[in-house]
Amino acid sequence: METNKKENQKNLFGKEAIDKLKDIATSAENCFFCTSIKTGIPMSVRPMSILQVDDEGNLWFMTGKDTYKKEEIEADPFTHLFFQENKNSGFLNIYGITEFVEDQKKVDELWNPLLKVWFTEGKEDPTILLLKVVPTNVYYWDNKHGDTIAFAKMVTSLVIGKSMDDSVEGKLEF
Repeated sequence: METNKKENQKNLFGKEAIDKLKDIATSAENCFFCTSIKTGIPMSVRPMSILQVDDEGNLWFMTGKDTYKKEEIEADPFTHLFFQENKNSGFLNIYGITEFVEDQKKVDELWNPLLKVWFTEGKEDPTILLLKVVPTNVYYWDNKHGDTIAFAKMVTSLVIGKSMDDSVEGKLEF
């Protein structure tokens, strides 16, 4: 029996949505962070490492005060983030509004030693600027039962010639 596509739709709400966002984003670790989003004009895209998804679903990044992305966000705070956890599952499409945050306590909370590559003076580096992305629209694609079961279903589907789609997708609303 072929899979009904509606069976693969599952919107998530509240804590369940935030948990799915945290799971995929923190596992992916990196995303494409897009600014200057305008129709008909190439947007600015750069890879960024996520530092945290907080309990409200906001995504936290660290950048320098002298970057092009700061200028672009000042001109237009709407941003688009694309995450890919692995080859076959764990995708996020996040549209949101980015805010600048200057808060040493938050820098201390998010700091890890690898960040010293960009901020040579450590967590007290005066060029540090936090970016807080507040999602306004989030969509995910994943699998229902984990990668191992999804792979087994794919192989079985090939052998028997029938769809055993284990995918799931939907909106995340919080």
